[in-house]
Amino acid sequence: MIRKLLIANRGEIACRIIRTARSMGVATVAVYSDADAKALHARSADEAVHIGPSPAAESYLVGAKIIAAAQQTGADAIHPGYGFLSENADFAQAVIDAGLIWVGPKPASIRAMGLKDAAKQLMRRAGVPVTPGYDGADQSAERLTAEAEVIGYPVLIKAVAGGGGKGMRKVDSAAEFDAALESCRREARASFGNDEVLLEKWITSPRHIEVQVFGDSHGTVVHLFERDCSLQRRHQKVIEEAPAPGMDEATREAICAAAVRAAKAVDYEGAGTIEFIADASEGLRADRIFFMEMNTRLQVEHPVTEEITGVDLVEWQLRVASGEPLPKRQEELSINGHAIEARLYAEDPATGFLPSIGALETFDVPTHRDDTRIDTGVRQGDEITPFYDPMIAKVIVRESDRGEAIQTLQAAIADIRIQPVRTNAAFLHRVLALDAFVAGTMTTALLGNHPELADKPPLSRTSLANAMKLLRQDFQRATPTWFGGGERMQGIRLNAHPKRSTTIYVDGLAHEVDWVDDMASVPVPHGTGFERSDTGFTWFENGEGYAISLAKHGTGQASAADGAIIAPMPGKVIAVDVAEGQDVTAGQRLMVLEAMKMEHALTAPFDGTVTELKAAEGSQVQVEALLAVVVPSAE
Repeated sequence: MIRKLLIANRGEIACRIIRTARSMGVATVAVYSDADAKALHARSADEAVHIGPSPAAESYLVGAKIIAAAQQTGADAIHPGYGFLSENADFAQAVIDAGLIWVGPKPASIRAMGLKDAAKQLMRRAGVPVTPGYDGADQSAERLTAEAEVIGYPVLIKAVAGGGGKGMRKVDSAAEFDAALESCRREARASFGNDEVLLEKWITSPRHIEVQVFGDSHGTVVHLFERDCSLQRRHQKVIEEAPAPGMDEATREAICAAAVRAAKAVDYEGAGTIEFIADASEGLRADRIFFMEMNTRLQVEHPVTEEITGVDLVEWQLRVASGEPLPKRQEELSINGHAIEARLYAEDPATGFLPSIGALETFDVPTHRDDTRIDTGVRQGDEITPFYDPMIAKVIVRESDRGEAIQTLQAAIADIRIQPVRTNAAFLHRVLALDAFVAGTMTTALLGNHPELADKPPLSRTSLANAMKLLRQDFQRATPTWFGGGERMQGIRLNAHPKRSTTIYVDGLAHEVDWVDDMASVPVPHGTGFERSDTGFTWFENGEGYAISLAKHGTGQASAADGAIIAPMPGKVIAVDVAEGQDVTAGQRLMVLEAMKMEHALTAPFDGTVTELKAAEGSQVQVEALLAVVVPSAE
């Protein structure tokens, strides 16, 4: 068995691996960058080694530094987690060449599945159904354009070395193809160092179904059933569940058997996931489910599989890497109940899901709930930086059936209180209430068809009344609070009777609130709570935070109403499409900002002329920096 394990990753997954390793008596070594010097994973491990500056390209993506850290600390194995170097065959080989145990599949297996075009060709030979498309060697724009016409629009452009939604674009018409190809290649080149792409037919009623597979060094491969990851936003998974709703036993047997064949075709060892796209226009059918790709690593959503099977997949990884056979045979694995996972991101839905950075002054997630599992890599007081993925936690539940699991997850998310960093908690709460999701008939297009889910709803009248009462009470007297110790308020008591009508400000907007003079307390509804601030407090309702005060305070948000184009976050300008003096039209792209591994296009707010251009391609900019000025056209 492995004695000391170095985790070549950070955040939530590093903490997750540390927990299992510790339970097995395996010592752990963390690595950290400048930005993560005080991070939870660095403090949780038995040892921690600094590996460089904050940018991942200078720390977590430098394999030589990670191997040196393992040798320096006497670690005998390296676990890559997911992301970063987890699917880098050259790094895996370097780990093995250094005399260390690689907790993952053989480098040859990673290479075989690492490029989507080659993987699809291999799967065809193994008898695994694949999506119609083009994966040829000719990468000229002319050939790709011609192939798109043959396939028929809409088509999907995908980076052959991609993952996580990076380097992926849906194209609806020939007129959009060139621009989408350029953007896809640029993002793929920046993310993976490879700008080659393939084309796939766009499935009009797609469900994303994936199968967890596991192989050992003794030639055994098993599956641990399927997951449904259809709830996605811009190709990024948001909510995952297992088993897939609407999956009958015959279809399950067919798709899981295909996944095992796929894994055996590359002599697979360790944890892996075979991803399929299903045409769900007539429900889930075995003859309408196609191979997309294989992820040769542990997946973000692995906890839902753990919850329904009772298996610790990280423990299996460590045992298999140590040469042991799989702990269970296929016939010993079964599905027990239904599990759902929601990804909690530091991002603001109201601003197009732009990442939100800063200190987690309040970070209260429902760890007190016996029915909820929280996997996180942060704690209260930690800093969310612009250098890494914005996922800060995963909220996972398991119940006896899907309906109960949805209700439990909604209740858990309603208890989330985070500020001042913005999160998608309230968005997740609203997603779980969608009729199509509750019915289990969702497709990957569902969230894109409901942009209103990103809108911040008005505060309910009950919460508004409670907020007003809280403001009018004597702030010098100790009052119950939602934070510290996990106690829940039963009501808000008042010392004095305020006037019947009061003006309070919610996120800077005035509200007149009436109340009944003889009410001494008002029950606080489930899913609400508050946290005091210098100017009032933040009222929480179903994961959404509302700034409450008796005086109007500015929001601090920049606006493009006057033509000023402001950086919504720190990042790097990777493209500038206009010049000073150029006329532009409303919605025209001016430049592209890259932050937290995603591209964000900044567009003209109206027809006009670019009179100032403050940013150049390649420059780093800070949040709220002035990037350009557009003066409106004369009437």
